[in-house]
Amino acid sequence: MSDRGSPWWALTAVWMRLVADPLSSSRARPLASVAGTRRKFYYITLLRDPVSRYLSEWRHVQRGATWKTSLHMCDGRTPTPEELPPCYEGTDWSGCTLQEFMDCPYNLASNRQVRMLADLSLVGCYNLSFIPEGKRAQLLLDSAKKNLRGMAFFGLTEFQRKTQYLFERTFNLKFIRPFMQYNSTRAGGVEVGEDTIRRIEELNDLDVQLYDYARDLFQQRYQYRRQLERRQQRLRSREERLLHRAKEAPPRGDAEEPGRVPTEDYMSHIIEKW
Repeated sequence: MSDRGSPWWALTAVWMRLVADPLSSSRARPLASVAGTRRKFYYITLLRDPVSRYLSEWRHVQRGATWKTSLHMCDGRTPTPEELPPCYEGTDWSGCTLQEFMDCPYNLASNRQVRMLADLSLVGCYNLSFIPEGKRAQLLLDSAKKNLRGMAFFGLTEFQRKTQYLFERTFNLKFIRPFMQYNSTRAGGVEVGEDTIRRIEELNDLDVQLYDYARDLFQQRYQYRRQLERRQQRLRSREERLLHRAKEAPPRGDAEEPGRVPTEDYMSHIIEKW
């Protein structure tokens, strides 16, 4: 999203594309026509529990969703068919079982959140032979963590109220209605066994590590904002009390109070005159 002076915003799932060309989104494109306009963009994202997110994408694909229009641009080119083979033949993958979804080694649903947040140019984009698999995974995870830390705001789907709190305090905005925590989702309605859950966690090991890191960082940011807000409230209350006392205090410089005892210097002055 751009600064407060602009109503425009850009939306894309891929960090690389958004950073490389923030005006590529149709919602943000009108900014390019404003001559001499300088805009400051704030990058934000929402993360979700990896298992729930994976199951949700499977259900989405099962109903016929595809990402055929996504070019997967990286370093100025799209991946070759050898680098990114399709998981299915035909127009879509509708009706695929969860087992089929998990069995495809080229399924971009695996570790999607890390890949979307990382700088893929560090690992040769979609060329899996560019560097060893273990080093590639660590570079992607470290890059995703770094980019997440650098974002002005990020939220967690599983913590809607805290996400709203941080968003409002970060951008000085106020939502009309409070966020609702809906736990009844399509992913939540899928009954899977423990073995399947473990398999999904294995397929999304990088996402699991990223989510654990993000959850800890999210709580730190939330606690910091709460402490800062409480400190500001205490300062405001103290200033209000001081102002109230100042208004109630008697004005200075009035006539001498009756019964006041003259000081020694004043008595000496009177004696000298006599």
